[in-house]
Amino acid sequence: MRENEASIQGRVVRDLIAHVTSDLAIGKKIKNGELRKGIGNAEPPWKCPDCFRMTAIETEHFQMEYLESKEKPNTQKVILQLHGGGYIGAMRNSYRTFAGLYNEVSHGMSVLTPDYRVAPEYPYPAALEDAFTAYSYLLEQGWYAEQIIFAGDSAGGGLAMALCHYLKDKGLPLPCGIVAMSPWTDLTLSGESYDTNYERDPLFGKTRDSMIYNKDYIGDEDPMNAYISPLFGDFRDFPPMLIQVGSYEMLLSDSVSVAAKAREQGVKVRLSIYDGMFHIFQMAAKMLPESKRAWVEIGKFIDILTND
Repeated sequence: MRENEASIQGRVVRDLIAHVTSDLAIGKKIKNGELRKGIGNAEPPWKCPDCFRMTAIETEHFQMEYLESKEKPNTQKVILQLHGGGYIGAMRNSYRTFAGLYNEVSHGMSVLTPDYRVAPEYPYPAALEDAFTAYSYLLEQGWYAEQIIFAGDSAGGGLAMALCHYLKDKGLPLPCGIVAMSPWTDLTLSGESYDTNYERDPLFGKTRDSMIYNKDYIGDEDPMNAYISPLFGDFRDFPPMLIQVGSYEMLLSDSVSVAAKAREQGVKVRLSIYDGMFHIFQMAAKMLPESKRAWVEIGKFIDILTND
């Protein structure tokens, strides 16, 4: 599926991002992730809306947050959200907002978001280990695998697929579905869009000194390891996947290639390419026609998983 050309609002925001990231004073810090690394500490405390209850859960190595509805919670399924940030950026308020949006479009499902360990202090396999711990926690709380939906953006989308590869290799049950926004699935950066979208990606374009070229997470490991770059894994028996991506992204190929491979191996995949859109445009929530449409699509996908 491919959406129409970007809306006027979408083009304005896209051009604004390109303008900000081209500013020599802060553009480099945005692109290489320096600002992303510290943004969590600089943000004001998040105020949980009155309609939700947020519970902090401590584990041995990291903290998780469990968001649930106070009114009419939907207990049919639960969502495990794995946040983005190139494996170098920790949890921040936008993902708490994401949790609320997932709750809304799923008609009240609870959302568990681990603040997993990140590089350079904690390279691979820390993020994967922590994602597995979060999944195991849900099982320990009485949820069945078929009630769990993985959701993630950027690195988190790739991590959701990597976790599925890990579970399958260990003979453990897989979730019932995956929602992946612009998933980072190929850390070898071999896709054609790293070149074809080099000039027009407003966030990562026009430089090789950006977050997507950061090797802190990989370290000395093989970037073709399916637990790092899920594109190179075996997708047979994977659950249905919804993959959303913008056509202007350097990471476009990561979505297109993984969708094609998974389909060839018998997986149900819905790939939605939003023309003219930039990396994780869904953060605009309901402020852009494209992001609003993307969240509606996520809700419909979750409805299908729930009713199957």
